[in-house]
Amino acid sequence: MAITRRSTVFAETLALVAALFVAATANSEGDALSALRRSLSDPGGVLQSWDPTLVNPCTWFHVTCDRDNHVTRLDLGNLNLSGNLVPELGKLEHLQYLELYKNNIQGMIPSELGNLKNLISLDLYKNNISGTVPPSLGKLKSLVFLRLNDNRLTGPIPRELTRISSLKVIDVSNNDLCGTIPTTGPFEHIPLTNFENNPRLEGPELQGLAVYDTNC
Repeated sequence: MAITRRSTVFAETLALVAALFVAATANSEGDALSALRRSLSDPGGVLQSWDPTLVNPCTWFHVTCDRDNHVTRLDLGNLNLSGNLVPELGKLEHLQYLELYKNNIQGMIPSELGNLKNLISLDLYKNNISGTVPPSLGKLKSLVFLRLNDNRLTGPIPRELTRISSLKVIDVSNNDLCGTIPTTGPFEHIPLTNFENNPRLEGPELQGLAVYDTNC
């Protein structure tokens, strides 16, 4: 009888520890999303449901969670949002889809997005994002879709991206990138139209002659 009682207590303790861990993770993810909300201007009030006092953000609009209450998807495309991305987004380690296209997002792409090891789709196209493409994105080994077109990005295309074997779609057209277009890894099958309208970006025929444009 005593053994049964100890087993029951042990099981209850494990369940409590697991619940506390899930709650702590959910709160951490909620804190990260709250940081994003504070950084954004939301004239349409589409983020009104993002209440930081709730236990987790899984009831917020435009947020999708798995059955363990981990945030797996942010659908914030075409919502008239402006402001900056925040490094806290890198704490959403279970995130698979980051959809922020067709807004007026400014500033730079945080290098911390390279921590999103489960990310499948990064869609930041048609914003007003500037700065360089972070080489840390090369750590996104699950990434399939990378769409950064129609922004104000500068600098070279990071060669770290050539190591992402899962990448199927890369679009960086309509920016101000420079240097040469990679030709290895996933870049072997990306059409040149996905690099067009970058006046300082050279075609793959120069690959091997120079790593980057001297002015890049």
